[in-house]
Amino acid sequence: MVEVKVNPGVCGLKSLIKVNSEDKQKALIEFQTACPNLKPLEQELKEVDGFKECFAKLGESQVYELGKKYCKHPACPVPSAVIKGIEVACGLALPRDVEIKIEKL
Repeated sequence: MVEVKVNPGVCGLKSLIKVNSEDKQKALIEFQTACPNLKPLEQELKEVDGFKECFAKLGESQVYELGKKYCKHPACPVPSAVIKGIEVACGLALPRDVEIKIEKL
């Protein structure tokens, strides 16, 4: 089981993503979010093919298709965080944090 916690920034609408894969291909997803726009993903994003998700072209995976359907902000890090969780749960990546730092100069 992999757990990904997302603090998306100024909106403060945190998400929690849990991904499990027993066969290293089928990824079972538990998604919880405070974001009203992404709330439908809690019911719609339950299971994906990990290989298809992680090796699809950017924006062409099931996760990003649902993101396009519901997300109102193109810089939202949540879809990427879901993919990162799937990668780790399916053994396609090591569990390492991702970080974006923004400084106004």
